[in-house]
Amino acid sequence: MAHPKRKISKTRRDKRRTHYKASDKQIATCKSTGENHLYHRAHWHEGKLYYRGKVLVDNTESAEA
Repeated sequence: MAHPKRKISKTRRDKRRTHYKASDKQIATCKSTGENHLYHRAHWHEGKLYYRGKVLVDNTESAEA
């Protein structure tokens, strides 16, 4: 395992790690609803929670007594 002969600053390390990351948020369009949302995130549309084009939660159904 390599070990450094001198300490490298944490800020220098952090600059190297964040240099290649995307600065803008990536936006996707849902195939089933046509809504814009962030990649890898669920989104609400007309009372339903969608993720990858599938309904996860449906709040439009009436509660049973």
